Amino acid sequence: MVHVRQSTVIDAPIEQVWSILRDFNSHDRWHPAIAFSEIDGDEPVDAVGSVRHFRLADGSELREQLLALSDKDFRLSYCLLEAPLPLMNYVASIRLKPVTDGNATFWEWRSEFNPPAHRREELVRLVTEGIYQAGFEAIRDLLRERPAASPLQARSPVVAPTPSAALPTVVSTMSSGQTARTRAILVERYGGPEVLQLKDIALPPPAPNEVQIRHTVIGVNFIDVYCRTGYFDLLRPPGGPGMEAAGVIEAIGSEVSGLSAGDRVAYACPPVGAYCERRNMAPDLLVRLSDDISDETAAASLLKGVSASFLLHDVHAVQAGSVVLIHAGAGGVGQLLVQWAGHLGAMVIATVSSDDKARIVERLGAHHVIVYSRENFAEAVMRLTAGAGADVVYDAVGNDTFGGSLAALGIRGHLVSFGQASGPVGNWDIGRFASKSITISRPNYAHYTDTPAKLSPHVERFFAALRQGVLKIEPPTRYSLSNAGDAHRDLESRRTTGALVLVP
Repeated sequence: MVHVRQSTVIDAPIEQVWSILRDFNSHDRWHPAIAFSEIDGDEPVDAVGSVRHFRLADGSELREQLLALSDKDFRLSYCLLEAPLPLMNYVASIRLKPVTDGNATFWEWRSEFNPPAHRREELVRLVTEGIYQAGFEAIRDLLRERPAASPLQARSPVVAPTPSAALPTVVSTMSSGQTARTRAILVERYGGPEVLQLKDIALPPPAPNEVQIRHTVIGVNFIDVYCRTGYFDLLRPPGGPGMEAAGVIEAIGSEVSGLSAGDRVAYACPPVGAYCERRNMAPDLLVRLSDDISDETAAASLLKGVSASFLLHDVHAVQAGSVVLIHAGAGGVGQLLVQWAGHLGAMVIATVSSDDKARIVERLGAHHVIVYSRENFAEAVMRLTAGAGADVVYDAVGNDTFGGSLAALGIRGHLVSFGQASGPVGNWDIGRFASKSITISRPNYAHYTDTPAKLSPHVERFFAALRQGVLKIEPPTRYSLSNAGDAHRDLESRRTTGALVLVP
């Protein structure tokens, strides 16, 4: 999270400065980059919760929402709902105070937002110079043109040079061509599947160091649920979920090399926002697809395949003869772990929630399948291993299985907790783990994949396993982009097996 703070002194009474800033819609009357502005639903310009929708001279569109306003304290705050730049989770506040010595006004402007790492410096400079400092000067220029007003007159709506009033100038200098539109799923507040709303949003041309991708298939993963509910802070409303997709490059920034329009690519990485028809991305972690890897296969399995690769080879190196317990064996990652661990020579024990899922996992080569809804899986593992227990447990279920996973481990066993579909695991006394010298890992996907050097070996290993027939990917369950909420409901209720994808 980036925090930006700027302040200045305006040579005018506080009532006069506040009369300008409290208006949430009149900036199109003076800023040359803004062609049109309106408040959605004809709400008053100072009504908390009102949303202003404005269009720039180049066709770009933005939306902001007023979060708070106090005439008593001379304060207001607002957030950015939609913009052609990745000022993700942008929330800003303005505070005025009278200067004690003289008839001037102290003005403080603060904001916080999450920029993509590779654009952090650029966007901080944009906010500091293009928004705040430009805004300060705009108010000074406006006040020089206006006669002094009485406090009563100053309460009438005037011009409101808020941060996005300065933003259009910077946007227009950073990109060329007309800003397009695209459909995307947005989360404007954390919650259940119902918060996944299909919206029509602006999409500018790619920046010099970006490419624009038209998605053909979008992957759905449990990490998207964590983002939607707010458990992971990868998404802060308003924003879009999704870390995995495949598609075709349609436009290239001027500084990008090694890629061309028409190239087929996939990705499984932040920043989130894959639930859309088109998006702009830095090319660093894009994976070029060969003819033998379909878009559907890539979107349905790249994130899961990369995860399975580092779970089986880096987090815990599975060896021939190892006893491996895999929870949710019929799930997306679970199916890959079952097949791959078996290929490595391990004895594979999988847990599932139903007989139908048990049959799927048996076909994938699991040596033993436990339906945990009617059998204590920890006791079953001890029985199957003659009391030795598992060498490693791969647990993405969390609360419902964590204690049993510990009990199912053998001496010096390793519990790899890489998800919590059933909720957080709670607090545990690590002293209890000494009875078996247990090791516990909680791997973070990004720590194994956040650079090309880290990501490439896992992608190559996964694609090689697909080509060699070590791994077989079943056709995924398909949903339209507009039905993303249904995909999340089915995923959370464990009604599905294998992968889920969205089709724009």
